[in-house]
Amino acid sequence: MKRVFGSLALTWVLLVARRPAGAHHGWAEFDETAEISVDATVSAFHFVNPHCVVEFDLKDDSGKVRRWQGEFSNPGQLARKGWNAASLQPGDRIKLSGHPARNNVPAIHVTKIRTPDGKEVGIENER
Repeated sequence: MKRVFGSLALTWVLLVARRPAGAHHGWAEFDETAEISVDATVSAFHFVNPHCVVEFDLKDDSGKVRRWQGEFSNPGQLARKGWNAASLQPGDRIKLSGHPARNNVPAIHVTKIRTPDGKEVGIENER
């Protein structure tokens, strides 16, 4: 009986150990059924783990300026597309497309960007 239990326990450990860790939060905070596009001026670009973030200011419906965040994939994935920490600079004019955050939070899960040189880049996001 101990041998059967030990074999089952070892098999379970090996199967679980082979699966990727499920610690990533996913994109649940974004409404993936909605799509928005915004023209923006970069305030800051953070080329950091776990996700790169671009900060920019937009006026809301009442005319008040709000700081927004555009969340991208991780730096490794962007680096494979030729990106680095200097790819976006404060003052750069860009267009972001993607999924807005839920609950009126000023954020977007970026799926496509038009860079300052006019190039459109699709951003695949690893989950």
